[in-house]
Amino acid sequence: MSKITKIETFRVPPRWLMVRVETEDGIVGWGEATLEGHVESVEGAFEDLRERFIGYDSNRIEEIWQLAYRHRFYRGGPTLMSAISGLDIALWDIKGKRLGVPVYELLGGRVRDRINVYGWIGGDRPSNVQAAALERKKQGFTAVKMNATEALGWIDSPAKLDDTVERLRLVKETGIDAGLDFHGRVHKGMAKQLAKKLEVHSPLFIEEPLLPENVDGFKHLYGLTTCPIACGERLYTRWDCKPYFEAGCIDIIQPDIAHAGGISETKRIAEMAEAYDVALAPHCPLGPIALAASMHVGLSSQNFVIQEMSIGMHYNKLAKGGEYDLLTYCKNPSVFDVKNGAVEALTGPGLGVEVDEELVRRVSKDEGSWRNPVFYGSDGSILEW
Repeated sequence: MSKITKIETFRVPPRWLMVRVETEDGIVGWGEATLEGHVESVEGAFEDLRERFIGYDSNRIEEIWQLAYRHRFYRGGPTLMSAISGLDIALWDIKGKRLGVPVYELLGGRVRDRINVYGWIGGDRPSNVQAAALERKKQGFTAVKMNATEALGWIDSPAKLDDTVERLRLVKETGIDAGLDFHGRVHKGMAKQLAKKLEVHSPLFIEEPLLPENVDGFKHLYGLTTCPIACGERLYTRWDCKPYFEAGCIDIIQPDIAHAGGISETKRIAEMAEAYDVALAPHCPLGPIALAASMHVGLSSQNFVIQEMSIGMHYNKLAKGGEYDLLTYCKNPSVFDVKNGAVEALTGPGLGVEVDEELVRRVSKDEGSWRNPVFYGSDGSILEW
């Protein structure tokens, strides 16, 4: 037995929430419980987790997960699942460090030697997306993701859809693949038009073409396009994913390991997806802990296809002017080097990432709360984010 003695959370720029768990034998594990725009709610959930699990045996990862999830009347949802995610990831990190093996060895061993990755290039507003794609290509990427459109009305100008098709054409002209993120901001009347128009340029996938609560809409759209359909960043458990699998309306599931119950639940989602011939492409515009955790699931999952990563995706820190990406808090950033569109398997014990704890503690002391921007249409109505 190795009891949990401390559970700490740290807000760090640009908008991430890191979790530090320490045991009585001095082993420290790191997790990530980022829920953009709602950091206070996750911090509140950790008050409950501390009461429950300080003094608990850190080895009993599955029991801790089940207690954290089931031993309450109200369960699931983004806040609780993000908190569980941060704790769960840290516990896997601790167990790997205790046993001296990478986490994927505890998940059955790896089925591949490297992880295919893609980078972000924006794309939702007029910009030189081709130049951005070429820059990613120089960084070693062979695939990117971009927003499909700016925020649209329920039925909007068809010309805006033509702009999207042209931006995809320009990116594909560089010789790399591109996925398009509709971000749930395109409603059904426009989404079915846009999906059809995009087919000529063969996108890698179209992501969240509709809001995630609209399973019937996904099913309808699925029969109208040959583009692979992806979703999952706003699904928090295997039970949230199950209706999509049963409806046969997606090709790629994209759980976010910082929201979807950590390594434990993301691995279960991956295995459930395989039974429905659905591929795994974890969502992760986050920090080094979440990325490493996602990679361990991908390395040990047969149906994994590609991993999102935020390397070089700089965020401006308001009031301080600094820039932060996933390498900022990492003492061994070379583990995330991108070569020929892939990152090599992590080999260190636990997650294989050395967190710069001194920096985390320093920058978190006066870190404020990030808030989602609000978008309005030309008529003053609120648009989807």
